[in-house]
Amino acid sequence: MIDPVYPPEGSAGSPFAPVLILIVLVATLAGAIMILAHGIGPRRHGPVKDGTYESAMPVIADARRRFHVKFYLVAMLFLLFDVEVVFLWPWALLLRDTASPAPATFAQRIIDDGFGREFFLGEMAIFAAILLVGYVYAWRKGVFKWN
Repeated sequence: MIDPVYPPEGSAGSPFAPVLILIVLVATLAGAIMILAHGIGPRRHGPVKDGTYESAMPVIADARRRFHVKFYLVAMLFLLFDVEVVFLWPWALLLRDTASPAPATFAQRIIDDGFGREFFLGEMAIFAAILLVGYVYAWRKGVFKWN
């Protein structure tokens, strides 16, 4: 079996040569696109064309106005729960590997150390309970009420 990290015996060059070629190619293409867009693009100017564009809505206030703190609370809670859901993916993969008849190497080492499927289910139950407590706390504090 050929090791994918190193080149085969007798071949010259670095294993990172394809990555370097890709970076040079992408940088060249990006530069060419920018030069072409600047060179052959339209050059119309005017008060409407040079004005601020804000999602097809007219600008009605200063950009540095204050927002209600509930906006930030909901945004932070969304990020918190979104990141926590990302942690479910590796856990699910590891749980699947520990349950399969021929587990992968990492999962096999975990099983050999005495941690089985029940351990992972209990660990995730505690994790989900902590998330649920945080959600109920935010709900009771009225973070999700928009009056």
